[in-house]
Amino acid sequence: MDFSELFKLSGLLGRFSPDGKCLASCVQYRLVVRDVNTLQILQLYTCLDQIQYIEWSSDSLFILCAMYKRGIVQVWSLEQPDWHCKIDEGSAGLVASCWSPDGRHILNTTEFHLRITVWSLCTKSVSYIKYPKACQQGIAFTRDGRYMAVAERRDCKDFISIFVCSDWQLLRHFDTETQDLFGIEWAPNGCVLAVWDTCLEYKILLYSLDGRLLSTYRAYEWSLGIKSIAWSPSSQFLAIGSYDEKVRILNHVTWKKITEFEHPATIVNKRTIVYKEVEKSPSVETERLSFPPTRALASSLFSTQSKYDISQVPVSLQYVKPVTDRANPKMGIGMLAFSPDNCFLATKNDNIPNAVWIWDIQKLKLFVVLEQLCAIQSFQWDPRQARLAVCTGNSRVYLWSPAGCVAVQVPVEGDFQIVSLSWRCSGDSMALLSKDNFCVCYLEREEV
Repeated sequence: MDFSELFKLSGLLGRFSPDGKCLASCVQYRLVVRDVNTLQILQLYTCLDQIQYIEWSSDSLFILCAMYKRGIVQVWSLEQPDWHCKIDEGSAGLVASCWSPDGRHILNTTEFHLRITVWSLCTKSVSYIKYPKACQQGIAFTRDGRYMAVAERRDCKDFISIFVCSDWQLLRHFDTETQDLFGIEWAPNGCVLAVWDTCLEYKILLYSLDGRLLSTYRAYEWSLGIKSIAWSPSSQFLAIGSYDEKVRILNHVTWKKITEFEHPATIVNKRTIVYKEVEKSPSVETERLSFPPTRALASSLFSTQSKYDISQVPVSLQYVKPVTDRANPKMGIGMLAFSPDNCFLATKNDNIPNAVWIWDIQKLKLFVVLEQLCAIQSFQWDPRQARLAVCTGNSRVYLWSPAGCVAVQVPVEGDFQIVSLSWRCSGDSMALLSKDNFCVCYLEREEV
């Protein structure tokens, strides 16, 4: 495993291009595009203000930079560096911006969610979608890029509009049986749209492409409901994480629950492997000590190393009692992700912030728990294999695969607190992001 040097970064804005050849990062109002293998700067663009969001087009030829404070989006071309495009929403303002799947249209959501404006880079034409709903996840594209679903709110009711992305024609428009719709997400095969309600109402609705209600699922009433959802890559399972610290798995045939995964503070099943992160200070031979110490010796004296021990079951995990009289209590299943081969599901229970739970989907059982020293900030599966990368806000990256797990110290000087990470599409490298810096980690294909 090799690491690059540290590069400056702002706003956690570091993104691999979809083809995996380039890496874009932002430093204030500058956009830097590097070659992934050599990290040489390919292009340097200067925007009109501090960049708050970036996104690659699907073909990796264009990159969008949104400056929400100014209501401006700038688009840059990698093939023609002199070409650029500026979209100014003016007094309407800007709260969100994204690419359409064809990489030639930009969808801007104006302030107060008054409308979504669809800008064409090819014809310079403009279309409008009225009444978009102000919710966390209100636009969803099918994976093949053919259809777009938009959550709408009008006359105090929730609606879904389905558009054909090739010409932006309305295909279906129907109302949903939600109190206050919170999010929508297509199954990877593009056949089913999951629609879930606000956390005050446990309800998830499944609609077909033509707007038929296929099923409604409610696990309980009169308590905080759904916190997160994840589709399996095969579209056969829908995992629903709730505030009651459980994950429920629905199947794609009947849309009924096939099992539920609990996240107790004590692991008692002897078949579950619990990897516990432990720190140890390196031992230094007294003959090597000198004063003042050499730079290498000083760093080894004061750095602690980390490794995993296998804990004897039963194991008590660190449990945090949520403060229930405040908004957004830290409780329930906040993170969910299926492995690309459909074999594993990784989860995080916010009540037990230092643990990652890995479930065997074929056996529908808990397989492994990783107990970290610090709270989990982010985890993400390798896009090519069952290998999970985890970061916890320190200068280490943690990797798990069915063969075992390892903690790797990033060899940099100074404070490098990794709070986010993202894999390259080929799975042979990943970007490790901190608040002010990033580096690239290069892996062997068979590591771990």
